[in-house]
Amino acid sequence: MVLENKLGLTNSAELAKQEELLTKKRAKELFESGKIEDLEIGTFQGLSDIHHFLFQDIYDFAGKIREVNIAKGNFQFAPRIFLAQTLEYIDKLPQETFDEIIDKYSDMNVAHPFREGNGR
Repeated sequence: MVLENKLGLTNSAELAKQEELLTKKRAKELFESGKIEDLEIGTFQGLSDIHHFLFQDIYDFAGKIREVNIAKGNFQFAPRIFLAQTLEYIDKLPQETFDEIIDKYSDMNVAHPFREGNGR
């Protein structure tokens, strides 16, 4: 299965290749332009803004909360019906210490808020 994409690609290997090229280009732009400094730190909104910036050339859902349930192997990520509540909870978690930041990052990974590109 290949996700519907703005590039019109139907081959998963080619989509992965183009994703890598385009998101790396966008990440470089995000840093070099200084736009990264304008984003919220440690919030879903900031993460959503980054996701949108990186994937805007590839997916219509860039930066948007996923509307489907997803799993990887036997692991089910946060159910979509609870995803908004889960993200609100994660936003409120403390992030003062290294351990708190790691906990928050881990919770966001389990939530997996986007249809694709969560790890990037």
